[in-house]
Amino acid sequence: MKMTPDTLFARDTLWQSWLDVEAALARAQADLGMIPAWAASEINAAADLDKLGRDALDADVKRTMAPILSLTRLLGKAAGKAGDYVHWGATTQNVMQTGRLLLLRKADGEIRANLGRAVARMGDLAQEHANTPMAGRTNRQHALPITFGFKIAGWIEEMERAEARLTDATTRMLALPFGGAVGAMHAFGPQGRDLNRRLAADLGLRELLVPGRTANDLFAEYVVQLALLAMTVERITTEVYTLMTDEIGEVTEQLDKGTVGSSTMPQKINPKYVVRSISLAAELRSFAAPALETGRSSHEGDSAANHLLSSVLDRAVPLAWRMSESFAETLTRLNPNPARMAENLARSNGAINAENLMMALAPKVGRAAAHDVVHHVLEAGCVADLATAPDITAHLTPDEITAALNPALYTGDSEAIAIEAAQVARGLSAKLGA
Repeated sequence: MKMTPDTLFARDTLWQSWLDVEAALARAQADLGMIPAWAASEINAAADLDKLGRDALDADVKRTMAPILSLTRLLGKAAGKAGDYVHWGATTQNVMQTGRLLLLRKADGEIRANLGRAVARMGDLAQEHANTPMAGRTNRQHALPITFGFKIAGWIEEMERAEARLTDATTRMLALPFGGAVGAMHAFGPQGRDLNRRLAADLGLRELLVPGRTANDLFAEYVVQLALLAMTVERITTEVYTLMTDEIGEVTEQLDKGTVGSSTMPQKINPKYVVRSISLAAELRSFAAPALETGRSSHEGDSAANHLLSSVLDRAVPLAWRMSESFAETLTRLNPNPARMAENLARSNGAINAENLMMALAPKVGRAAAHDVVHHVLEAGCVADLATAPDITAHLTPDEITAALNPALYTGDSEAIAIEAAQVARGLSAKLGA
């Protein structure tokens, strides 16, 4: 069955992940001669939830309140005589944390693939609209002309930073926390370090010098990076949501036929996808604080901290998976409206280009004086007066003034930046596995 955010940490999924760890442990121990090879083979054959019986395991867990004890007990029974070698020298938290780590790796792959889809769409938009003029905004006011592709370029570069941070955290997190009762491999004698090395290689994880039960910072960092990713997703989608307002209307969502916006207002077609992305991102951000609490574990083992860690991971990671899916879907359905961008850009009748006029005048009178001249004309409230103001016409021709106030001619390096960002997006999307 295909894994989903809803089944990632479901009971059966977790139980099977623990069985997978027990099977890998037996393989590694057989390789080192710690247990017989035939026993490892039998344990591996029996390490299947279908063979153990879900109802029997559920009943035993309810009785013992010790899931790994119940699981290894039934695994031992299913393995026959090889059951004497099940869970050899391991402790509960070793198995639980390692099993959850294997599931985290699967979820991380899905999250990255969804982000790859989102970034690929950004790259297409940046390329297609590299030269589509629009109003740049600072403090939610018109600032200078840019292109829509330039705006997307900013999103791409921010996503590149988010991916780098998340990748670093994931690399650190995917380390085997399997060191016996306190992390020093006591029960495995002189072969403890070799066992840890073999088990890590079998599971595709890196080694820890101290594979203890309180290395919660590795998991906490990952959740914090998911929260930072959510911050980026929320920033982008909130900006999209704003651009969708009727008064701006520079982008819309592509909705399926039959979509209804309101039960009482027939004219309304409300955004459907972007609002879900915003909501999921805001919720995911909230897990940063409890994630940091999980790192405050004590000594060589702390069940309270580990219970909190499991709770945070079980909620935050599936949420990140859903958010990444929603984010990719939102961008896939994003439709720019160049005509409305041009209309909004023209609303100031050229005043948005005041900086350009100032810089054309500056070589003649100095930058500060040029600023004051243009500012005072606009302060009087009439852009048309820029073409007749004596302090300007004394130095610039009518054609020079007209050209200086044309927004389409003053987008800086927007186009070049957008095209370069599109290339970055293609590389990043491939890296993310889209």
